[in-house]
Amino acid sequence: MNNKRTRLALAAFSIATAFALPAHASNAPLPSDNQWNTFSVDSALDPSLAWIDDSGSPLAFDFTIGAGFVGTLTVVDAVFNGDTFKVTNFGNLLGSTSSVPLADFDTATDHGFDFDAALADSSFSHAVFTLGAGSYRIGGFLDQSLLFDGQRLDATAGGLRLSVAAIPEPSTYAMLLAGLGIVGLLVRRRRS
Repeated sequence: MNNKRTRLALAAFSIATAFALPAHASNAPLPSDNQWNTFSVDSALDPSLAWIDDSGSPLAFDFTIGAGFVGTLTVVDAVFNGDTFKVTNFGNLLGSTSSVPLADFDTATDHGFDFDAALADSSFSHAVFTLGAGSYRIGGFLDQSLLFDGQRLDATAGGLRLSVAAIPEPSTYAMLLAGLGIVGLLVRRRRS
């Protein structure tokens, strides 16, 4: 537990240092390379509990999905379990991460910034969104917060990643169905 308290003290120091920096909104490009990108939440830097960058500025991730493609956006809680998020697109609610039991800091699971481990652990909230062609500006807010000494901590981190894949054309489906039909005829013919 001392290790957790030490990390909390270090986090508080880094937050206090960042608090002195001027705040401005930042938009970061979100590459479609399926790599994790980090966001933070800290009520001391932004009382709205919006996602923020390292300097404490509100943070949104911008990307465009081209025609004929589909995107998969994954959002996961990180560090300690027990937090949930509202996810927005241009400020409008896109959805929420999964509900998880409220956790207490002293007994919370700590995966650090290992987003894959957090995604595999059902005690960490997550969401997967399927997105069609268009432009997106993804942001969010902390909804449920881990407790510290019985109070909401209202400080956490999370990650999101985007992967984009081509949508098969109708002719691809037609060829697949034709191929399955031919295989079916061949199997039926062999049985005869």
